[in-house]
Amino acid sequence: DIAYIRCIPNMALACPSDENECRQLLSTAYAQNHPVAVRYPRGAGVGVPTQPGLEGLPYGKGEIRLQGAGVAILAFGTLLHPALEAARKLGITVVNMRWAKPLDVELLLQVAGSHEALVTLEEGAIQGGAGSAVGEALAERGILRPLLHLGLKDVFIEHGDPALLLAAQGLDAAGIEAAISA
Repeated sequence: DIAYIRCIPNMALACPSDENECRQLLSTAYAQNHPVAVRYPRGAGVGVPTQPGLEGLPYGKGEIRLQGAGVAILAFGTLLHPALEAARKLGITVVNMRWAKPLDVELLLQVAGSHEALVTLEEGAIQGGAGSAVGEALAERGILRPLLHLGLKDVFIEHGDPALLLAAQGLDAAGIEAAISA
Protein backbone atom coordinates (compact mmCIF):
# COMPACT_ATOMS: atom_id res chain seq x y z
CA ASP A 1 0.00 0.00 0.00
CA ILE A 2 2.90 2.42 0.57
CA ALA A 3 4.00 1.99 -3.04
CA TYR A 4 0.62 2.73 -4.59
CA ILE A 5 -0.36 5.52 -2.20
CA ARG A 6 2.92 7.33 -2.85
CA CYS A 7 1.95 7.90 -6.48
CA ILE A 8 -1.47 9.50 -5.78
CA PRO A 9 -1.17 13.29 -6.12
CA ASN A 10 -2.09 15.43 -3.11
CA MET A 11 -2.34 12.39 -0.82
CA ALA A 12 -0.22 11.91 2.29
CA LEU A 13 0.72 8.71 4.11
CA ALA A 14 1.48 8.45 7.82
CA CYS A 15 3.21 5.39 9.28
CA PRO A 16 2.73 5.35 13.07
CA SER A 17 5.04 3.22 15.17
CA ASP A 18 2.60 2.27 17.94
CA GLU A 19 -0.90 2.74 19.34
CA ASN A 20 -0.25 6.14 20.86
CA GLU A 21 1.40 7.53 17.77
CA CYS A 22 -1.46 6.13 15.68
CA ARG A 23 -3.96 8.17 17.71
CA GLN A 24 -1.81 11.26 17.37
CA LEU A 25 -1.33 10.85 13.62
CA LEU A 26 -5.05 10.25 13.12
CA SER A 27 -5.59 13.66 14.74
CA THR A 28 -2.93 15.16 12.49
CA ALA A 29 -4.54 13.57 9.43
CA TYR A 30 -7.98 14.90 10.40
CA ALA A 31 -6.61 18.45 10.54
CA GLN A 32 -5.40 18.35 6.92
CA ASN A 33 -7.42 19.66 3.97
CA HIS A 34 -6.44 16.79 1.67
CA PRO A 35 -6.56 12.98 1.84
CA VAL A 36 -4.26 11.31 4.35
CA ALA A 37 -3.91 7.56 4.82
CA VAL A 38 -2.74 6.33 8.22
CA ARG A 39 -1.06 2.97 7.80
CA TYR A 40 -1.32 0.58 10.70
CA PRO A 41 -0.88 -3.17 10.13
CA ARG A 42 -3.08 -5.87 11.60
CA GLY A 43 -2.22 -7.56 14.87
CA ALA A 44 -1.62 -6.25 18.35
CA GLY A 45 0.21 -3.05 19.16
CA VAL A 46 3.39 -3.03 21.20
CA GLY A 47 1.52 -2.04 24.35
CA VAL A 48 2.59 1.56 24.87
CA PRO A 49 0.25 3.63 27.05
CA THR A 50 -1.88 6.14 25.19
CA GLN A 51 -1.77 9.77 26.18
CA PRO A 52 -5.03 11.45 27.17
CA GLY A 53 -6.53 13.75 24.56
CA LEU A 54 -6.10 13.74 20.83
CA GLU A 55 -3.16 16.05 20.26
CA GLY A 56 -1.62 15.68 16.82
CA LEU A 57 2.02 15.55 15.77
CA PRO A 58 3.81 17.88 13.36
CA TYR A 59 2.66 17.15 9.81
CA GLY A 60 5.32 15.50 7.67
CA LYS A 61 7.95 15.43 10.42
CA GLY A 62 9.90 12.55 11.97
CA GLU A 63 12.21 12.37 14.95
CA ILE A 64 15.52 10.87 16.00
CA ARG A 65 14.68 8.26 18.63
CA LEU A 66 18.15 6.87 19.40
CA GLN A 67 21.45 8.59 18.66
CA GLY A 68 24.32 6.37 17.66
CA ALA A 69 27.14 6.51 15.13
CA GLY A 70 28.09 5.27 11.68
CA VAL A 71 24.78 3.82 10.49
CA ALA A 72 21.25 5.19 10.81
CA ILE A 73 18.07 3.14 10.52
CA LEU A 74 15.19 5.10 9.01
CA ALA A 75 12.16 3.25 10.37
CA PHE A 76 8.70 3.68 8.88
CA GLY A 77 5.90 2.38 11.10
CA THR A 78 5.72 -0.43 13.61
CA LEU A 79 9.18 -1.81 12.86
CA LEU A 80 10.57 1.10 14.88
CA HIS A 81 10.51 -1.03 18.03
CA PRO A 82 12.59 -3.97 16.71
CA ALA A 83 14.87 -1.38 15.08
CA LEU A 84 15.50 0.21 18.48
CA GLU A 85 16.28 -3.20 19.96
CA ALA A 86 18.77 -4.04 17.20
CA ALA A 87 20.32 -0.56 17.24
CA ARG A 88 21.03 -0.66 20.97
CA LYS A 89 23.17 -3.74 20.38
CA LEU A 90 24.93 -2.18 17.39
CA GLY A 91 25.38 1.35 18.77
CA ILE A 92 23.68 2.97 15.78
CA THR A 93 21.05 5.68 15.24
CA VAL A 94 17.32 5.10 14.80
CA VAL A 95 15.03 7.63 13.18
CA ASN A 96 11.25 7.38 13.46
CA MET A 97 10.37 8.79 10.02
CA ARG A 98 6.56 8.71 10.68
CA TRP A 99 5.64 9.85 7.15
CA ALA A 100 6.26 8.04 3.86
CA LYS A 101 4.64 10.99 2.07
CA PRO A 102 5.53 13.75 2.53
CA LEU A 103 8.98 12.55 3.38
CA ASP A 104 10.79 14.58 6.05
CA VAL A 105 13.60 15.59 3.70
CA GLU A 106 15.09 18.07 6.18
CA LEU A 107 15.56 15.30 8.75
CA LEU A 108 16.76 12.87 6.07
CA LEU A 109 19.46 15.30 4.91
CA GLN A 110 20.55 15.95 8.52
CA VAL A 111 20.90 12.22 9.19
CA ALA A 112 22.57 11.48 5.83
CA GLY A 113 25.09 14.25 6.51
CA SER A 114 26.11 12.79 9.86
CA HIS A 115 26.16 9.04 9.08
CA GLU A 116 28.23 6.83 6.79
CA ALA A 117 25.37 4.55 5.72
CA LEU A 118 21.58 4.42 5.89
CA VAL A 119 19.13 1.55 6.33
CA THR A 120 15.46 1.95 5.46
CA LEU A 121 13.04 -0.30 7.31
CA GLU A 122 9.38 -0.80 6.49
CA GLU A 123 6.62 -3.37 6.82
CA GLY A 124 5.73 -3.06 3.17
CA ALA A 125 7.07 -3.81 -0.29
CA ILE A 126 10.62 -2.63 -0.89
CA GLN A 127 9.88 -1.84 -4.55
CA GLY A 128 8.29 1.60 -4.68
CA GLY A 129 7.99 1.80 -0.90
CA ALA A 130 9.21 4.29 1.68
CA GLY A 131 12.82 3.21 1.21
CA SER A 132 12.50 3.99 -2.49
CA ALA A 133 11.31 7.48 -1.55
CA VAL A 134 14.46 7.90 0.57
CA GLY A 135 16.67 6.77 -2.31
CA GLU A 136 14.88 9.12 -4.71
CA ALA A 137 15.23 12.09 -2.36
CA LEU A 138 18.94 11.46 -1.86
CA ALA A 139 19.59 10.94 -5.58
CA GLU A 140 17.67 14.12 -6.46
CA ARG A 141 20.07 16.06 -4.23
CA GLY A 142 23.22 14.26 -5.41
CA ILE A 143 23.87 12.63 -2.04
CA LEU A 144 25.63 9.28 -2.23
CA ARG A 145 25.44 6.98 0.79
CA PRO A 146 25.39 3.23 1.03
CA LEU A 147 21.66 2.44 1.38
CA LEU A 148 20.23 -0.88 2.55
CA HIS A 149 16.49 -1.42 2.07
CA LEU A 150 14.80 -3.82 4.52
CA GLY A 151 11.18 -4.68 3.91
CA LEU A 152 9.06 -7.19 2.06
CA LYS A 153 10.73 -8.69 -0.97
CA ASP A 154 8.95 -9.18 -4.30
CA VAL A 155 7.33 -12.49 -3.33
CA PHE A 156 3.92 -13.53 -2.05
CA ILE A 157 3.86 -13.73 1.75
CA GLU A 158 1.71 -16.42 3.34
CA HIS A 159 -1.12 -15.46 5.66
CA GLY A 160 -0.45 -16.06 9.35
CA ASP A 161 0.71 -14.64 12.64
CA PRO A 162 2.25 -11.21 11.91
CA ALA A 163 5.19 -11.62 14.32
CA LEU A 164 6.14 -15.00 12.87
CA LEU A 165 5.81 -13.76 9.29
CA LEU A 166 7.98 -10.70 9.99
CA ALA A 167 10.63 -12.89 11.63
CA ALA A 168 10.60 -15.20 8.59
CA GLN A 169 11.28 -12.14 6.40
CA GLY A 170 14.16 -11.02 8.66
CA LEU A 171 12.16 -8.05 9.94
CA ASP A 172 12.43 -8.78 13.66
CA ALA A 173 15.21 -7.38 15.89
CA ALA A 174 17.53 -10.35 15.25
CA GLY A 175 16.99 -10.20 11.50
CA ILE A 176 17.55 -6.43 11.37
CA GLU A 177 20.73 -6.77 13.41
CA ALA A 178 21.98 -9.60 11.17
CA ALA A 179 21.26 -7.69 7.94
CA ILE A 180 23.08 -4.59 9.15
CA SER A 181 26.03 -6.57 10.53
CA ALA A 182 26.49 -8.53 7.28
